[in-house]
Amino acid sequence: MKRNVIALLGNPNVGKTSLFNRLTKLNQKVGNYPGVTVEKREGTLIHKEHKYRIVDLPGTYSIYPNSLDEEVVYNTLSDPNGDFYPDLVAVVAEPSTLKRAIVLYQQVREMGLPAIFVINMMDEMAAKGTSIDIDALQKLLRTEVYQTNARTGKGISELIEGFRNAPPIYISSFTVPQKYAAAMDEAKRLFPLAKEYSTWLYLSQNECKSLSDAQQAAIKQIRDKHHIQPQQLQKEESLLRNQSLDQSLLNVVQQGESKALRSTGKIDRILMHPLVGYFVFLALLVLIFQAIYAWSGPLMDWIEGTFSDFAAYVSQELPEGPLSSLLTDGIIAGIGGIVVFLPQIVILFIFISLMEETGYMSRVVFLMDRWLRPFGLNGKSVIPLMSGAACAIPAVMSARNIENPKERLITMLVTPFMTCSARLPIYIVIIGLVIPESTFLGFNLQGLVLFGMYMLGTVSALISAWILNIFIKSVHRSYLVFEIPTYKIPDWRNVMTNVWEKSSGFLIGAGKIILAISIILWVLGSFGPNDRFYDAESYVVAEQPDLADEELETAIASYELEHSFLGYIGMAIEPVVRPLGYDWKMGIGLISSFAAREVFVGTMAVVYSLGDDVDIEDDGERSTLFERMKSEVNRNTGKPAYNFASGISLLLFYAFAMQCMATIAVVKKETGSWKWTLIQLGFMTGIAYIAALVAYQLLK
Repeated sequence: MKRNVIALLGNPNVGKTSLFNRLTKLNQKVGNYPGVTVEKREGTLIHKEHKYRIVDLPGTYSIYPNSLDEEVVYNTLSDPNGDFYPDLVAVVAEPSTLKRAIVLYQQVREMGLPAIFVINMMDEMAAKGTSIDIDALQKLLRTEVYQTNARTGKGISELIEGFRNAPPIYISSFTVPQKYAAAMDEAKRLFPLAKEYSTWLYLSQNECKSLSDAQQAAIKQIRDKHHIQPQQLQKEESLLRNQSLDQSLLNVVQQGESKALRSTGKIDRILMHPLVGYFVFLALLVLIFQAIYAWSGPLMDWIEGTFSDFAAYVSQELPEGPLSSLLTDGIIAGIGGIVVFLPQIVILFIFISLMEETGYMSRVVFLMDRWLRPFGLNGKSVIPLMSGAACAIPAVMSARNIENPKERLITMLVTPFMTCSARLPIYIVIIGLVIPESTFLGFNLQGLVLFGMYMLGTVSALISAWILNIFIKSVHRSYLVFEIPTYKIPDWRNVMTNVWEKSSGFLIGAGKIILAISIILWVLGSFGPNDRFYDAESYVVAEQPDLADEELETAIASYELEHSFLGYIGMAIEPVVRPLGYDWKMGIGLISSFAAREVFVGTMAVVYSLGDDVDIEDDGERSTLFERMKSEVNRNTGKPAYNFASGISLLLFYAFAMQCMATIAVVKKETGSWKWTLIQLGFMTGIAYIAALVAYQLLK
């Protein structure tokens, strides 16, 4: 079976992702391009005797790379030896921005790549007041033009059939301006086998990673000799292509009255109003966090009860011993401690996906640009910052589309302050323990506190950005250039796919870490270094001879945990965390959560299970994590371990702490600097400790 690589290329907001999902039928995977943390989506399409490897390239407006996303596109299309070098490029357009897609198509063809042209979202032509003469367009492009509607699947089968047809030979329409002819002649001698346009691309870029150092140095000498600025060549090419197309498209595209633009204009008068727009955005955020609490409650209760019943069932069915303890107190307790929070995470991802799909996220970028600039950021920074509400790792990666290096660096450094979904389980538990379940002005008080934690993360990110903006210098001024699309009904296939990818990625990624740490914690808590662990009963009886049987069992279990390997580790770090209001058990949770923040909840589930010998009640049900945490007493203070003062301290610590090894690794890779990574780690951890210390000392 022959396997061909088909690359989907297009501007942002042309429905390329919907088309990709239709072609691959969700038989796809998400990874990173080699050497860079840019998301790569690829899938498989099998049609008749052909097997196609579909690669969804990042959205781009030009073949010239001005960001990491665009750099990936150029490197993929210019490297014949690369793993993703396409056998065919499908340039995807949408009716109202046809000219930009044609420029992209021309550039691809002149690089020597076979390509076809796809007009997606054909159903929106009438609404947008656009009429396209397909026959005339095919003559202009000298290729087959396919019409699709990725939402309904219309035209998809014809497009797939078109993958088998070789596009006709393309005759370049781009002529190098005469004033650059001498420089081009010298460059051609360096690359005698290259296409003329490929040589032009080498000349019109500051850096081309597909060339060797010697070739780049030679090209730079030519540019210096002829006093050529790469940006000037790019600008002149763009002007020449657009001027040519303005005339050519007169008889191809007819633009009439646009219902979609009229409707978009009416909606934008509210959503992009200089005052009302911000209130709408704020109200939407409040709605999201109210929904996280109100809608997820019943499902959370069911999940928690199911895991509790399952642990009780396993404990009853298996004979008492290490295996039963490992399964119930280690694995089931640890995994259950994170699965229970999946409903909130799904709700959060649904809202974010809907904002992106409808086109509202672009409005948020525009609205926030004027407010973010004084902090050293721009409107595009809002995408990583809001994505940070899901996970800091892809959020830091998404900063790659910010062209200005200073703004990109600051965005990456402050994004981890945003409240990610890994913090959400911790917030849910602590808020549930220390904030009363009541209403304030008609709103759920716990939901308002959760909203406040998200706002705290946002304010912290902005203040940190302002500080960094003072010390980090920029070499040039930046401008916000992007397209605001018309509003559209969300493609639910895209929404559900995105929610599935993010939620399952979170669950599987966190689950693997939690499973490993749960087993390690169980081992450390189930064995000890001396006879105080193995002969705990005699020590307890000697110290407290008058205990009843049930009290004796609980005291023995607690004594064993305290004198286990895990207990001694906790004792060692307790002096550091005691001023924050934490005991040694909570300290173990802090240390383990450096692997990933959400591990804290799973760790507490394991630690309290190990220290509680009366989990199985008379009705055979196992006590829940909330119940165990509520009943836990801090041995240093004699008060509940999770009281208002220690709870607020813990919330503040996790609001500011850089507790995620994966995020640290991604920041290092994205910035290419241990210096900035370590500054970020020290800065965030220091703020977390000081804020938690001050809060506890004032509130205790």
